[in-house]
Amino acid sequence: MPFRMQDVSLPIHPVPESTQSFDDLGLTAELATAVAELGWTHPTPIQAAIVPPALTGRDVIGLAETGSGKTAAFALPMVQRLEPGRGIRGLILSPTREITLQTKALLDYFGASRRLRAVSLVGGLNIRHQMDVLRKKPDIVVATPGRLLDHLERGTVRLDRVEELVLDEADHMLDLGFLPQIHRVLETLPAARHTMMFSATMPPPIARLTQRFLSDPLRVDITPPGRAAAGITHRLYLVDVDNKKPCILSLLSSELGPTLVFVRRRSDAEFLYRQLERAGHPVERIHADLSQSERIASLSGFREGRHQILIATDVAARGLDIPAIRHVVHYDLPDTVEDYVHRSGRTARGDATGIVSSIATWLDKEMIREIERALGQTLARCVTPGVEPYVERKAPATLRRRRLR
Repeated sequence: MPFRMQDVSLPIHPVPESTQSFDDLGLTAELATAVAELGWTHPTPIQAAIVPPALTGRDVIGLAETGSGKTAAFALPMVQRLEPGRGIRGLILSPTREITLQTKALLDYFGASRRLRAVSLVGGLNIRHQMDVLRKKPDIVVATPGRLLDHLERGTVRLDRVEELVLDEADHMLDLGFLPQIHRVLETLPAARHTMMFSATMPPPIARLTQRFLSDPLRVDITPPGRAAAGITHRLYLVDVDNKKPCILSLLSSELGPTLVFVRRRSDAEFLYRQLERAGHPVERIHADLSQSERIASLSGFREGRHQILIATDVAARGLDIPAIRHVVHYDLPDTVEDYVHRSGRTARGDATGIVSSIATWLDKEMIREIERALGQTLARCVTPGVEPYVERKAPATLRRRRLR
């Protein structure tokens, strides 16, 4: 049966485009047709910068955020460079099950014209079924590091002939503690291979990884200069510690539009989900304690508009390719400014506008200052009905003058 575009679910959202044409990137006629059928006419900046050198076999490092089009930036060169029917020649390491499945969907689409077969190996799914799929000798494996290592230790997958390697969301894999597993996987690969790595940031462990496993890589950096998208309106809700949950319940009851809520703990995700569900809100949640089928159902419901609110832990939500949304809520402020920008970038995609609301207490005052310095603006102090705001105390003028000396 011929492959049809509707056979896979490809995430679609507005992404800034370059002025170049896909015809300028050096794609084969088959892949150019596949791109055109998606309605893509101009590559995104990361695609325009990465695809041509990657097609020549140059190792590349792409610094770009989620939503920049980086999946196609590595999928297109990999599909074009591989020959089908020779066993596993392509490997993509991804941090989460959701990103893995999304990447496989794009490979299924682009690979159809060349009869390339991709498989996904993720935790939470039946490993024996994955063994059966591997026996059919796929061309490309897309996997989370932990599950791939399981297969390596069982002897159910061989990577000694891999020619194309992609490390996707490398900094997120570091956040999740996957660095030891990544090293163990990479040590089983042939030294002579083509490697592409993508990351939103370049912390020292990731920089050392590139020095060890990439050869003279071309570095392409299209990350924003420490700020969130221009179309975002930033709001800050300062409350006492005991008022955080009343604040978010009030906020979610009054705000309209698709909303993504970031929480730190799975228990908070479950609490908010139960409270909002009882109040009649169309809400879902996603975190690591849910089964794979439950997580997929939550994401599908949010993408298709059946649920207007998605509550997510950072680990479960980072890197998800989800539609442009109206409202991002930080129930817990992140640990770094980079994570604030990364989370906030889920709204105001392309030319759209969006709202980012942060719920904070006096314990977060230093992070608030860092965010305001990075954004170059003061976060607007707002209140929500029924919740008493925390009043910031300003130092006396004489004390402020002394501090400035």
